[in-house]
Amino acid sequence: MLLAIDTSAGTSVAVVDAEAGILAENGTPDTMRHAEVIGGLLERTLTDAGIERSQLSGVVAGMGPGPFTGLRVGIAAARAFALGLGKPVVPVMSHDAVAWEWYRAGNVGPLLVVTDARRREVAWSRYSTLDAAGLPELLDGPALAKAIEVPEFDAERLDAATISAGALGMVAELRWLARRPFAADEPVYLRSPDVTLSTAKRVS
Repeated sequence: MLLAIDTSAGTSVAVVDAEAGILAENGTPDTMRHAEVIGGLLERTLTDAGIERSQLSGVVAGMGPGPFTGLRVGIAAARAFALGLGKPVVPVMSHDAVAWEWYRAGNVGPLLVVTDARRREVAWSRYSTLDAAGLPELLDGPALAKAIEVPEFDAERLDAATISAGALGMVAELRWLARRPFAADEPVYLRSPDVTLSTAKRVS
């Protein structure tokens, strides 16, 4: 059983099980209040799932792509929660969750997943289909582009306003069952944060 957290778009939290599926999920599309809502969503989702924290075997973190400020809140929460449990953090690409849901709904063919990266830019990833393990096959990306300059692929375009932590968790479960590698344990910001540390000399 896994706890899954994603803040690459809005904020979403879920508890999933490889056999039972998504046990509980809560979220908000608000892209500005990740830090304010994450704690309440965690508590509500665990309560809705009706489980004890000790039953969790790991915590899934959506690694983006996503804007710096929001994405780091979810990853930090996942790492802190996992540390408290003494369980591993399981990194999964956020776009994989969108693709998995789309294909699981019965859709077929190439898919272009697009999410808002702010500053009139978007992040995109291109997929081909679900493989034998039920996992979305990534063809290209993730990459960053101006909203009006997204490459034109022969693929269905899906602009996702939110990322389902439930879908994210199920992708993690499927990767574990198929013994597939997880995503790198590094956030995918695609660009540097707007605020950086000053390189000026400090006077002590």
